[in-house]
Amino acid sequence: MIHMKDVWKTYPNGVMAINGINIDIEKGEFVYVVGPSGAGKSTFIKMMYREEKPTRGDIIINRNNLAKVKERHIPYIRRNMGVIFQDFKLLPNLSVYENVAFAMEVIEESKTNIRKKVMNVLEIVRLKNKARFFPHEISGGEQQRVAIARAIVNNPAVLIADEPTGNLDPETSWEIMHILEEINDRGTTIVMATHNKEIVNTLRKRVIAIEEGRIARDEQKGDYGYER
Repeated sequence: MIHMKDVWKTYPNGVMAINGINIDIEKGEFVYVVGPSGAGKSTFIKMMYREEKPTRGDIIINRNNLAKVKERHIPYIRRNMGVIFQDFKLLPNLSVYENVAFAMEVIEESKTNIRKKVMNVLEIVRLKNKARFFPHEISGGEQQRVAIARAIVNNPAVLIADEPTGNLDPETSWEIMHILEEINDRGTTIVMATHNKEIVNTLRKRVIAIEEGRIARDEQKGDYGYER
């Protein structure tokens, strides 16, 4: 599913963010990515959806090598992956329904399919009754659920979550995690960067710890392992 082989990333300013990472993530896994601030987690996550390109090495997702794919092909590869951001990245002038539908419109789905699938995923994230609301009219937790709905509406094989509970209160964070677990139970592979010690230590999954750009720890049902 996801294979990284001898991956390095050095930024133009000389900062080496990723130092020779090798990792395999199988279909259907739920993986936490943890580590201190500045350890390379964000770069690790961004390379998975080609927001960043490795300096060298191979990143293969669904048989596509993201290190070698041409720029014009990236949007097509991203159609089979969903991304959830800490700050939601919703379009403020679109309703909840329209924000989710937009992800299908860009791949030119029919209006019939769009309506059916959007309402289905809004039901999964418990927001069917908020379809006509705008982002400023709903809570932060509800906005994140819209972002999740948008990320899964095209049935991606991989869901990449970058600090999805980072801006949320504890109760709302647990609601988001339970939704992510349900999505994972349906067969979607999830890779989630997080600083939430309580979530990692309670919902035991595979833990990949990154320190100074390297894999410091890779454990099944691991714990957070840091004070914060």
